[in-house]
Amino acid sequence: MAAGAVGPGPGVFAERMERARKRMADVGVDTLLLSVGADLPYLTGYRAMPLERLTMLVLPRDGDASLVVPLLEAPRVVEQGDAFRVLPWSETDDPIAVVARLLGRGGVAAIGERTWARFLVDLQEAVPATTRWRKATEVMVHLRARKDAAELDALRVASRAADRVAHQLQSGAIPLVGRTEAEVSQDISRRLVAEGHAHVNFAIVAAGENAASPHHEAGERVIGAGEMVLCDFGGTMPDGYCSDITRCVWTGGEPAGEVVELYSILQQAQAESVASAVVGTTCEEVDAVARRRITEGGYGERFIHRTGHGIGLEEHEDPYIVSGNAEPLAPGHAFSVEPGIYLPGFTGARIEDIVIATEAGPEPLNFVTHDLVVVDA
Repeated sequence: MAAGAVGPGPGVFAERMERARKRMADVGVDTLLLSVGADLPYLTGYRAMPLERLTMLVLPRDGDASLVVPLLEAPRVVEQGDAFRVLPWSETDDPIAVVARLLGRGGVAAIGERTWARFLVDLQEAVPATTRWRKATEVMVHLRARKDAAELDALRVASRAADRVAHQLQSGAIPLVGRTEAEVSQDISRRLVAEGHAHVNFAIVAAGENAASPHHEAGERVIGAGEMVLCDFGGTMPDGYCSDITRCVWTGGEPAGEVVELYSILQQAQAESVASAVVGTTCEEVDAVARRRITEGGYGERFIHRTGHGIGLEEHEDPYIVSGNAEPLAPGHAFSVEPGIYLPGFTGARIEDIVIATEAGPEPLNFVTHDLVVVDA
């Protein structure tokens, strides 16, 4: 598969486009326009580079799909003759005019939310003024949130690769004490690649008081003995699918009593939230299960983010496990369950697994221990 290509083989993309057309009919969209972002590779297998040169899939509800792509990028596209035709444009062509011509009379156009504003502004000037604009999420979220069997297998492989790095962390194979957070983050990143990831999306390493910041950026703080080290990391596999896991370890000696209590409450909350993620349960209820346990333990105000997010071709996508999302879980939904407790100036902890909703019940994809492991490293 060429660089820039992701996902399954021939036939799958044509089937996905037919499902997209059906969804377009359901929501009243005439043409789907997709540029950079994960929606494009989901439908074509091609991940566009974020260039000043326009790439855009034009998918009419009735008619053939065309992928308008810069000529110098065309070699990175794997032809899918049964799904779309490739229309390369040269440096002296006007790609906006090409897309406008394909759009024709306009109608209702749904455009990808990652499309650069400059391209949308130019398109609005080039197409009929009667064109009505909608967001492509109305079409694509419905398609991408429920993964097919091949996608779920890809997520399982990605999670096993992340698990292997988490095991190295818990076993003491990744030295911590005396190294900076940044050095450990770089070490974890190298190991993610060694375990099969094409690239690293993030490698949060937060020691001691820094663990109270959920998205802490690893820096020059030196990790010491007798403190929490929170590690949240994930990457993208060669097929485009992502991993994401969080585990905490304690460096040397036994953790203090409050830390043990805090972590025990968090561990129960995470396990109960995973167990609640059965088909038909709403996303907000899965969030509420974790939140209730943490609140009962006296740390409700210290759980400051949603319980989880979907995962697939992006590390964060639908469905979101958060209060206010009344969408019921359906077979094929894949998402994180990652409650956290954060005590500013002292410490914090988070536990995260990727979970699939199945008819047989929730299927966690991460299997390394959830215990607060003490490492002498």
